[in-house]
Amino acid sequence: MNSTDEHTERFTCLRPLLFTIAYEILGSSTEADDVLQDSYLRWADVDPTTVRDTKAYLAQLVTRQALNTLRAGARRREDYVGPWLPEPLLVTESDGLTDVVLAESVSMGMLVLLETLNPDERAVFVLHEVFDFDYSDIAAAVGKSVAAVRQMAHRARSHVHARRPRFAPVDTARTTELTERFMTAASTGDMDAMLSILAPDATWTTDSGGKVSAAALRASGAQQVAEILIGVFRTAHRISNVRVELVTFNQAPAIAIFRGDRLEAVSVLEIIDGKISNFYGIRNPDKLASLETPRTISRSDLHSH
Repeated sequence: MNSTDEHTERFTCLRPLLFTIAYEILGSSTEADDVLQDSYLRWADVDPTTVRDTKAYLAQLVTRQALNTLRAGARRREDYVGPWLPEPLLVTESDGLTDVVLAESVSMGMLVLLETLNPDERAVFVLHEVFDFDYSDIAAAVGKSVAAVRQMAHRARSHVHARRPRFAPVDTARTTELTERFMTAASTGDMDAMLSILAPDATWTTDSGGKVSAAALRASGAQQVAEILIGVFRTAHRISNVRVELVTFNQAPAIAIFRGDRLEAVSVLEIIDGKISNFYGIRNPDKLASLETPRTISRSDLHSH
């Protein structure tokens, strides 16, 4: 096998893992793709015989590139019009569907929470808590001492766990039943039914990037959220070429609104303790553009199982 083939094979075998790391650090599949492309070009210049642990080496390379991208984009995030949400992810049929930790780590709720960490804390949390890398590998990835990384990991873990319950398996049957009740209530305008399935403190967030109009950018409380949803469905049903479909993004139920063949909006539902608690809506056309490509996610080297 020549050197180019070996580079390609090693990278391809780890690609789902590397993509997942980059996506969780960045909250953007578009940026994660760019990071992987850049990382591959850098990897192509490395003599693979000098690399003892390809998985750790490439994870470090991708993490460094992702952190550079995250820092470079910080100003754009500050200037962003309205709420900024992660890009939803369309996941291929893969081990991501049965891996509880992986499903939780790419959930919209977790990605939104990771936005509240600083870039280094976010990378350390993702690499240690989700992917089980050891502190020495993480220290090499973020350019800090092992002691500093341990401290960061503790801080990030405390921050996340204070705001989010531990990973719990999703009850698929219950989720399906709740989602069907939601679709019926929203479609028929049944306010009482809607209020019975929303958490009292339910929230609604829409990321439009200031580029298109939105029903509402933010709302909280079951009554307000229910009114917005019933209004959205009522409007959609009045327009002849608009349809609402139930889809799955980030391992969770989501509503997709199409105008003809064009995807106009996606809203990912977050279910906590048997109630719909949060709606994360994407209206920004730039973010919608990448949603139709299914991605394979993984927490491991695909050749290791």
